[in-house]
Amino acid sequence: MTATPPLHDDEQDDMTEDAQRNQAIRHDADIRRDEEDTARPAELFYPNVGEFVADRFIYFVPCPTPESGRTWCPEWYRHAEALSRLDAIWRAWEALRWDAGLGMSNWWLHHVDPHVGALLNPVTGPFARCADGHQTPEPLPMATPPEGLFTDQRSPVSRDPFALG
Repeated sequence: MTATPPLHDDEQDDMTEDAQRNQAIRHDADIRRDEEDTARPAELFYPNVGEFVADRFIYFVPCPTPESGRTWCPEWYRHAEALSRLDAIWRAWEALRWDAGLGMSNWWLHHVDPHVGALLNPVTGPFARCADGHQTPEPLPMATPPEGLFTDQRSPVSRDPFALG
């Protein structure tokens, strides 16, 4: 068996540079993979808010009793505010379910509790008039604003990204 001759200083430096280059390439690949994973939409567990409400939400929130003063409407999907709030609760659940540490705690504290309080509020909630069955919600009254008061905010005035106006 022959012994490997010791490396000269310049060969040692070359190996170190190669090792550093390979480490940097692996690090860049890890960063790229993390960014790609973040950019990809997370796979949804439920296909829509209706499935989420029917399969999960109605079991999390206790049915209001007459003594509670809270109101729920079985036709929740016919109330725009309720549909929007429940959709927000569902989407937050979909995102936070992946966080094994604080995900569900954040979901309850920052999403479910405030939204359910607003939804079931017997005075100001979207179901306030549904205590004896669904009542079609009425929109807020609104006067037509003066012509030209509001401008279309969807598209820029100029297609030139360097234009100031």
